[in-house]
Amino acid sequence: MNTQQETQKVRNSLKYSVMDAAAYSVMLGLTQNYVGTFALELNATTTQIGLLSSIPSLAMSFSQLSAPYLSTRAGSRKGFILPMVFMHALMFIPILLVPYVFHISAVWWLISFVTISVTLGAMANPAWGSMMADLVPGRLRGKYFGFRGQVSGFITQVFSYTAAGILLLFTGNIFAGYGILFGSATVFRLLSGAFISRQYEPRQPAAKDRGPGLLTIIKNIRSSNIGKFMMFFALIDMCTMISGPFFMVFMREDLHFNYLIYNIIGSSGQLANLIFLPFWGRRADKWGNLKVVRIATTLIWFVPIFWVFSDNIIYLVCANIVSGFAWSGFSLSGVNFAYDASKPQERTKQLAVFGAMDGLACCIGAALGGFIAPQLPSLLGYPLRTLFVISGVLRGIVALIFLRQIKEVRHVSDISNWQLLTGRGNNGGEEEKPKGKFTFRKK
Repeated sequence: MNTQQETQKVRNSLKYSVMDAAAYSVMLGLTQNYVGTFALELNATTTQIGLLSSIPSLAMSFSQLSAPYLSTRAGSRKGFILPMVFMHALMFIPILLVPYVFHISAVWWLISFVTISVTLGAMANPAWGSMMADLVPGRLRGKYFGFRGQVSGFITQVFSYTAAGILLLFTGNIFAGYGILFGSATVFRLLSGAFISRQYEPRQPAAKDRGPGLLTIIKNIRSSNIGKFMMFFALIDMCTMISGPFFMVFMREDLHFNYLIYNIIGSSGQLANLIFLPFWGRRADKWGNLKVVRIATTLIWFVPIFWVFSDNIIYLVCANIVSGFAWSGFSLSGVNFAYDASKPQERTKQLAVFGAMDGLACCIGAALGGFIAPQLPSLLGYPLRTLFVISGVLRGIVALIFLRQIKEVRHVSDISNWQLLTGRGNNGGEEEKPKGKFTFRKK
């Protein structure tokens, strides 16, 4: 294959990847905010809500460690991704059947099926991330993934509101409404798999040897730059999950918001996330992913603490907009930093370890939150507000300990936080656009 043919295949693959993101986002919009509320309709306790997040995260963390081996056995990364996507899609069917078939211990059946579903979906992540890192040039990752994330976020928002409308329409037969959501999720996840099947998979860079095994990577994690970043990222997510699953409980059970108000507040953060992805992507491409992570983390400390001071709907929407602004920078640049810092020939293994650590951390955080939430004293009327403060303080402690130990892996300009936020470099000039062209148009 000549260079021109390969370039065209890459360009087409990036287009199909956006289509995959669009279909996947329909599935996400219909389900991500409503698995927890589905559990509440099944009379789940606060502890069970914590387990609904922690148990799938634990299973996901260990399953990702097998991804490099299984991907190799499958013969290609895409050959492993597609069966995982197919099985992930089918797992929404037993989930929607829980209230009709599993009358005894319904919540525990739901936790079991969600665990299997999340595990199957997550197992493909290291191979998918490795393939996409090979497809997208390093200098354009912020721009491309920012654009892809913006498309994904917009569609997720539209279908999150659609899901809320369906549930309000089926208030008198709520489980039929959930059946429509989960059944539709199956269809759109299968469609996303069809788009992945059309993508071109570049040949992985050949290694002179098999490279370090997973156990070696894990053993040396504290001594490497990417290892320190993995620990930092995972611990931030652990501290976040201490409170993360319980904002939904706080809004539905304590503040008694209906599905529409709950979705308006939740989606305000997701909308801000999608709006600001290109903002962070351009800055990360020019001035480095780590700089963006540092700025975003400073804001992330305060996100859960904002929820302590008021239950006014407009106030909570504003708090969630700040959250979306911060998390869009943290998530986009955090993942891209991992792509930059990992070695191409070892990327699938390193991303598997990254995913496993993050999943384990999320499991510990959600389980810890679910365990301590019922024991906490009230703060301004609600025990969960105490949990939110604990989560915020712990995030700050993690950032103070780890961020100073991590080094940027790209050669970038040294600028102040204010210069980065305003898009001006050291010379005070306007932000330069990153070199290289990103387009879906055929030449």
